[in-house]
Amino acid sequence: MRKFHLVLIGLLSVVLGTAPMLAQFAPRMRQHLTNQTRALHLIPANQKPPGENNVSIEVIGDQRVIRSNGIPGHPTGAFPNRGNPNSIAAQRYVFHVPAQPKVADQITPLRMQDFGIGVNGVPFDPGAAEWYQGNPRGGWQYEALSGAVPLGIDANHAHVQPTGAYHYHGLPTDLLKSLGVEKGKHSPIVGWAADGFPIYALYGYQDANNPQSEIVELEPSYRLKKGRRPTGEGNPGGTYDGTFLADYEYGKGLGDLDECNGRFAVTPDYPEGTYAYYLTQHWPVVPRGFRGTPSRDFERGPQAGGGPGRRLPPRGFGPPPPRRF
Repeated sequence: MRKFHLVLIGLLSVVLGTAPMLAQFAPRMRQHLTNQTRALHLIPANQKPPGENNVSIEVIGDQRVIRSNGIPGHPTGAFPNRGNPNSIAAQRYVFHVPAQPKVADQITPLRMQDFGIGVNGVPFDPGAAEWYQGNPRGGWQYEALSGAVPLGIDANHAHVQPTGAYHYHGLPTDLLKSLGVEKGKHSPIVGWAADGFPIYALYGYQDANNPQSEIVELEPSYRLKKGRRPTGEGNPGGTYDGTFLADYEYGKGLGDLDECNGRFAVTPDYPEGTYAYYLTQHWPVVPRGFRGTPSRDFERGPQAGGGPGRRLPPRGFGPPPPRRF
C-alpha cells in the first residue's frame, strides 16, 4: 500500500507541477556511529580499466578546456567490491577553467564538488558524503581516508560513484609514477584545480622564490586538535584522531603551505611564479579550499547552476546519483 501511495504522489506531482519540489528529497543518508579511525585497507590496483584513456587539454581564448572520458590510463582496483558496489564507466567530462587564473578576495571552501581534475582526466574529489548519524547538518563529516567508513578505496586512493565515475580521494599513486614524480625532483603539473591554478604533488623548492634551492617534500599546515570531541546532541565524542574533517585545524606557519594546501612559488612551468596547489602525504592530502574562483563546471547536486531546491544533472557528470559513496 505504501508503494502505491508513493507512486500516486509522484503522478500527482507531475499533474500539479510539484515534481521539482519532490526532486529535492534525496534518499536517506547511511547511518554511521563510529567515532574512531580504523586501518585503511586498500584494494590492490591490478585490474585493467574498461576502456582506453581519452583526454584532451587545450587553451581556447581565455579558457583551459579539459575533455575526458574519465577512464584512467593505469590499473585500478576491482569494482564493484565489498565497500563500493559500483562499476567504472566512461564519462563525458567537459570542464572550463581560467587559463590565466586570479586570486580571489576570499577563500572558497571546497564543498561536495570536485577540487580539480588530473592531467589524465580523472577528477580529484576528496570529500565523502558520509556523516555521523547520517546528518550533514551535524558538522561531523567523515574523512574518506580515515578508514572509519569502508568505501572500497583502491591503491590509487580512488573509488567509483554510482554514475560510474572513477575519482581520486587521495594521492593518485599510479598517475604520479607515470608522470615521474619522485624525491629530489620538482613535481610536474599533475592536474588543474577548478579555479585554474596548477596542481603539483609532494615536491617543490624549499625556498618558494628560489629555483636554485633544495627540492624538498612540502608539508601542509594542518594538525589534529587536542583533547576530545563534544558529546551529546548529535556529537560523536571520542578523541580527535582524524576520523572527521572537523578533527583537524589549520596552524599558520606549521608547514610550507597555506590553508588551501598551496603557496605562491616559482615552478619549472612558471619561472615568473604562480599560485600553485600541492598534493601532500599528510592531511588534507587533496586541498579543501580555493584561492581563486572555482569554475561552476565542477558543481553538482541540488543547487548546481539551478538555484535552491532544484536537482539538475551535474555538469559533466550525467544524471545525479541516488547516493554518493
